[in-house]
Amino acid sequence: MILSLFRKNTATDAVYGVYRAIVAQSRQPVFYAQWGVPDTVTGRFDMISLHMALLFRRLRGAEPTKDFSQAVFDLFFKDMDRSLREMGAGDLAVPKKIQKMGNLFFGLLAAINEAMDRGDKEALASVFSRNIYDGAGIEHARTLADYFMAQDQALAGLPVETITGGTVTFGNAA
Repeated sequence: MILSLFRKNTATDAVYGVYRAIVAQSRQPVFYAQWGVPDTVTGRFDMISLHMALLFRRLRGAEPTKDFSQAVFDLFFKDMDRSLREMGAGDLAVPKKIQKMGNLFFGLLAAINEAMDRGDKEALASVFSRNIYDGAGIEHARTLADYFMAQDQALAGLPVETITGGTVTFGNAA
């Protein structure tokens, strides 16, 4: 962990702007109050992960965005590290928890991409049911899948230059 103190900070104002937009969108009360996402640390991590997945889907394949995507990813996990420490996780436990969170994120991203690339809303709802709702809440998972597919389409129309310039906009979740 000490080596991260010497690592170059790749987070620019644009990276911070995009990450703040993702976090703000992920905190919309509708997800927790109406769509049944658990209002817990894990549930909030899941919602940020879903919105990060949307961003990465939009930016994938565009070579000039690799560094930007990596910087957003690094900021996300730096924020998770900070949050764990604020919640009292010890110095020895944090790296293990961050590694587990990273594995969960990449597994979720792969499952989302597989379902989305096929345009399979039911498969996407199944991914959300398993990963967000612990195997229950298929109706809420379908609502979340509808939202997710709509957001994916909306982001597809957003120029990459706008995103890498620090602006990402999401549609209303309600």
